[in-house]
Amino acid sequence: MTDVSTANPRRAEILAAAAELFARRGFHGTSIGDLGRALGLTGPALYRHFRGKEAVLAEMLVDISERLRAEGVRRAAAPDPSAALDALLDWHISFALDNPALITVHERELDNVPEPQRHQVRRVQRAYVEEWVGVLRRLRPDEPEPRVRAAVHACFGLLNSTPYSAAGLDRPEMAALLHTMARAALAC
Repeated sequence: MTDVSTANPRRAEILAAAAELFARRGFHGTSIGDLGRALGLTGPALYRHFRGKEAVLAEMLVDISERLRAEGVRRAAAPDPSAALDALLDWHISFALDNPALITVHERELDNVPEPQRHQVRRVQRAYVEEWVGVLRRLRPDEPEPRVRAAVHACFGLLNSTPYSAAGLDRPEMAALLHTMARAALAC
């Protein structure tokens, strides 16, 4: 997996601008011309980087899914499952607080991604969930796996609420609150 931001900074810049526009206006409410103007380009100049708006959205969601999974694998490998869970929480909380537009776009626009890439996003997301499930099963081996998986999904709902819930608190306070709440939610 290649991180788009290091492999091609211009593509990363386009993806970041698209995330902001798609989050604010929606995928269908944003034209390729709007995206070009946000970057100081003509819309057609974007076609040198992407085949179209759907390709931008697909790459955006595949890339972030891959980055979440890769870092999840790394953090879940900690020998101490409690430390691994804290590391996973810290990673996901940082991502959620730093990338509210990506969370919003994923929540609203995944159905607009072409089927092959949508399938890839879902497959990678399932693998990311399974990293969390594995850590929680190490912590509570007697807990039924379907219950653990449901708890992980519910925890993601909490953590991914940041585009709506993070207003009014500074970042460290919100991160601490989310960590405490998620830890408590995953303890049941």
